[in-house]
Amino acid sequence: MYILGISAFYHDSAACLLLNDELIAAAQEERFTRKKNDDSFPEQAVKFCLQHAQIKLTDVQYVVFYEKPFLKFERLLETYISFVPRGMGSFLKAMPLWLKDKLFLKSKISKKLNGIDPEWKRSNPILFTDHHHAHAVSAFFPSPFNEAVILTVDGVGEWATTTVSTGKENHIKLEKEIRFPHSLGLLYSAFTYYLGFKVNSDEYKVMGLAPYGKPLYVNLIYEHLLKVQPDGSFWLNMDYFNYGTGLTMTNHRFSKLFGAKPRLPQEEVEAFHQNIASSIQQVIEEVMVKITRHLHQEYGIDSLCLAGGVALNCVCNAAIRKQSGFKNVWVQPAAGDAGGALGAAFSVYYEYLAQERSIVPGKDKMQQSLLGPCYGTQQIQHALANEGYSCDSLTADDFYRQLAQCLANGKVVGYFNGRAEFGPRALGSRSILADPRIGEMQTVLNQKIKLRESFRPFAPAILQEFADDYFEDAAVSPYMLFTFQAKEKVNALLPAVIHVDGSARVQTVNEEQHPDFYRVIKAFYDLTGRPVLINTSFNVMNEPVVCSPQDAIRCFNNTEMDVLAIGRFLVFK
Repeated sequence: MYILGISAFYHDSAACLLLNDELIAAAQEERFTRKKNDDSFPEQAVKFCLQHAQIKLTDVQYVVFYEKPFLKFERLLETYISFVPRGMGSFLKAMPLWLKDKLFLKSKISKKLNGIDPEWKRSNPILFTDHHHAHAVSAFFPSPFNEAVILTVDGVGEWATTTVSTGKENHIKLEKEIRFPHSLGLLYSAFTYYLGFKVNSDEYKVMGLAPYGKPLYVNLIYEHLLKVQPDGSFWLNMDYFNYGTGLTMTNHRFSKLFGAKPRLPQEEVEAFHQNIASSIQQVIEEVMVKITRHLHQEYGIDSLCLAGGVALNCVCNAAIRKQSGFKNVWVQPAAGDAGGALGAAFSVYYEYLAQERSIVPGKDKMQQSLLGPCYGTQQIQHALANEGYSCDSLTADDFYRQLAQCLANGKVVGYFNGRAEFGPRALGSRSILADPRIGEMQTVLNQKIKLRESFRPFAPAILQEFADDYFEDAAVSPYMLFTFQAKEKVNALLPAVIHVDGSARVQTVNEEQHPDFYRVIKAFYDLTGRPVLINTSFNVMNEPVVCSPQDAIRCFNNTEMDVLAIGRFLVFK
């Protein structure tokens, strides 16, 4: 049977298609519309999933949405009532949208699906699951564990902001939760806003900025903003925040507490901002470690699964892995709202239909997250010809050898091959690659290619069998969701991928599971003796990662990239 999962209408809309419990396809709407974090109904993503499976919408037995709009509306109303008369402006702005559009999502979704396939009846049933339950399902059911504690942490779903569940076989049981407005995700987003970055989009910039500063404001945060109990449960002092009813994340009391107004996006990032970022990063890590330590002691289970937007904080994940006591930690690679579509679909198969679950120890169901569109040689050749490029397809051996030589010569390469990644990370299918031995490469990539802030680090993709040689306490990390400390020698050997604190967000590449990208790095290793490449997403700042050959060629033309490796073609500037 086919099951279609959908997430939409908040940010990062996506669609996911299962054939029984097999992941057939998954994609974010932004990849098709080219609108970053697109929150609209994922029409293009749904069409892609159906086309990839070569089926019609009428062949799908179940459609499921990743949250329950009536519960979300209840939270909205109760929040405004509790803060009256504050927030009237926000209330008057929100209500027409809800009453016209968001409250009756079932009808809206039915209409959109009928537009995709007129034979699909609007009267067909649509299922709904809880937002945080969708996160929990996305974390546990694709994981390689038969039993695990599941922690989901984000801004807010319907009511929950943090949930603890236990999973065993095909059952997930909600154990406890923390509810809005008390939220680690919204706390981190409040600081994202205060630092002049975009909420629900740029939180990773705060994480990247943090190592440049000192955690001078940690005590201030604990004294005024956040109270934490021994088990990690927490409470926020809403006197300092405006997200409950206002149109901003923080208020004047927050600014007064730290002695400065929020940074405007065009203003310089100064030492003060670095210290603020360092402080909130340390606080989030400390709270998450406290929560997970207590969970390990309380439940006595050795495996932990993570999802929700906060689970994309790879520095925090590394702290959990090292300090929580859990022997195994697995993070859903599409941990944000996009992954809710995947969780919603799996919840139908395993819970609603009560199907048995089988696992392969040590192997998850995410297929390296390579679940998006793939383009054939003729499609790529046609796209190149339309842009005036004429080149011959190379044999595999020649392609990898010439590509490695380009990289070793200091060329920056846009790499496009195979199925696009699902989730925020480029994992060697839609990537920009470069030589990590060149110290100035970080500056070149940030300023001339990615067109982004100078403090942003780059990740190393390393052949899995060499990870222990370069990084302390290294582990399998195919989804680039953990940081590791570089060994002392590595700072000199690979200066372009080591952050200022000596850490790196590592992707380990396995020959069996990601053979094409493995061959790229292996060819570079054979030529240089270094089994590592810089791997960053194939896009520029404020644009989604490229999806189609046309996207890749456009990005190549509009930046100072030297080479485009697309399919088995090498295109030179």
